[in-house]
Amino acid sequence: MKVLKKVKSVCLFVLGAAFFVFVLSMSMLLLNFNKFGLTEFDGTTLVIIPREIASDVYQKGDLVLVESKRVDQIKEQEDIFTYRVDSQGSVHIDLGKVGKIYPEEKAISFENGATYAEEFIAGVPTKVYSKVGSVLSVIESRWGFLFIVLVPCFLLFLYEVYELIVEVKYGSEEE
Repeated sequence: MKVLKKVKSVCLFVLGAAFFVFVLSMSMLLLNFNKFGLTEFDGTTLVIIPREIASDVYQKGDLVLVESKRVDQIKEQEDIFTYRVDSQGSVHIDLGKVGKIYPEEKAISFENGATYAEEFIAGVPTKVYSKVGSVLSVIESRWGFLFIVLVPCFLLFLYEVYELIVEVKYGSEEE
């Protein structure tokens, strides 16, 4: 019987440690949102490709690591990700090839004529992880946070309260 208790405690410890590391990682992702609502670490933005900008190179649900660059570091014909804010204040990601660079105005324009100031330039793609963005979008969503972090933590809290009540009412097992 003691062996089963030991195995149970080891399994619970491993699951608890894995959950703790996951929650810590998820919290780091959420705490590093930039002003446009995307996760950004030290000049590298995590862009999840939406259906609107999917192409042959970038499929819906891909995770693209985008390195930020200043206007003077950008080259013509380079793929670049930008932020676009619509009239309701929602942020969208645009992808295009740089058509023209305006260093004096600190702006670029795509080949289609859309112009973006430097503050709306996310950067150039460096790495693509296929389908990882779909998982990350669930993890970073409000509902994902609720069901992946808050509900399990609440259930663990209830379990600990139950254990405390049982121990107070009936005494510990060692006695």
